Amino acid sequence: MKASTFRRLINLWPPFLFTGIHATHVSTDYKEVDCKLTLRWYNRNYVGTHFGGSLFAMTDPWYMLMLMPLMGRDYYVWDQSAGIEFIAPARGVVTARFRIDDTTLATIRERTDSGEKYLPQFVADITDETGAVVARVTKTVYVRKKPTKR
Repeated sequence: MKASTFRRLINLWPPFLFTGIHATHVSTDYKEVDCKLTLRWYNRNYVGTHFGGSLFAMTDPWYMLMLMPLMGRDYYVWDQSAGIEFIAPARGVVTARFRIDDTTLATIRERTDSGEKYLPQFVADITDETGAVVARVTKTVYVRKKPTKR
């Protein structure tokens, strides 16, 4: 699927649409994704800052969804685990940037070439309008070559 089409469709996905999460950029090669979340009445918590679940949801699917087209149909790609560290109160517009470089892709292919699973770990920062980090997310993704391709 073209990245521009994917971006439009993901923005209509109910977990994003109904929390105010918006993908602002998906590169044509799927190696870069940017998204933002604007503080609204429906996504703020009791103390008036971003609800932590919305911050986490903003980061949840990206590395898996980026790796799927990057690795191709010969691989299983699944989310394995995730964690979030809240660093500072998040207000206003927050953004997150997700990147996968060629070195990481080469490592994944090398580690899975013999059919073994590999669990690469990715870190993404959520930043506020000043560029200050308000949360840090760590994602572990399961990648393995399909049995018919080993």
